Amino acid sequence: MEHLAYQTFVAGFALTLAASALYLALPLWPRVTFRAAATEAGSVLVATAGSVPAWLPPAATATSLAALVSLTASLAFRWVAAGHPPYANMWEYTVGFSWGIVLFYALFERVYRQRTLGAIVLPVAATLQAVSLAFFPSEVQPLIPALQSERILFLHVGTMMVAYAALTVSFGGAVLYFVQGGERRFSRLPAAELAEEIAHRAVLIGFPLLALGIALGAWWGNSAWGRYWGWDPKETSALVTWLIYAGYLHMRGLRGWRGARAAAVLIAGYAAVLFSYFAVNLLISGLHSYAGV
Repeated sequence: MEHLAYQTFVAGFALTLAASALYLALPLWPRVTFRAAATEAGSVLVATAGSVPAWLPPAATATSLAALVSLTASLAFRWVAAGHPPYANMWEYTVGFSWGIVLFYALFERVYRQRTLGAIVLPVAATLQAVSLAFFPSEVQPLIPALQSERILFLHVGTMMVAYAALTVSFGGAVLYFVQGGERRFSRLPAAELAEEIAHRAVLIGFPLLALGIALGAWWGNSAWGRYWGWDPKETSALVTWLIYAGYLHMRGLRGWRGARAAAVLIAGYAAVLFSYFAVNLLISGLHSYAGV
């Protein structure tokens, strides 16, 4: 089963890379094409308006869904091989994180019919998978005692990963807002107003999940270490991340923040997500360093 988990992950990685390339091709496809035309003076090149091939958008969607299926199978095989939820080290966390990103992207694409969002979001998932392959050992390891409360492990870590995945979509929407310059600079991308709406809706999903994940972590902390909160670096970083998104929702709801300021806060919030995920886990010593890589 461990071998199957690895092989299906590699297949999912290849599919995520392919989907990323296809989604990037949607806005970058040449707007002008040249064809040869015969004239009395000989053959000349004639410029014509270029358009995205009809096969490209459905191919991008189908490839991303195939990546989702493959990554889901990888997590299922890993769960069976390990005998516990596949959230016990950086390999498993990162595969699960990237799976959540592909899942949430697929849901938002279905709702908003905006495939070009995938040009931002899917490369993030592919980068996480590449980091897993390059830096984290994939071998199944036994759980240390603090991680052996399987129900809390599944709830806390799973909720945090799903929250981070939803917030990745908000990051993609914020980046598209800046690319569009607050209006509709590029016709193949969603208008800035729609990109902002997508980002906001993703936060409305990710923010309460983040709050729930932190609360479940406090519950787990009391079970494992005898206290609900101890200002461990991971706890502090997660709280700072939560406060950034809380500030975004507060300023948007009560002060009417829109546009570039709101998008900048979302990008800062996602930087805090990545800091909490990678820097705190790998570079800063604390109680949450128990899982190694």
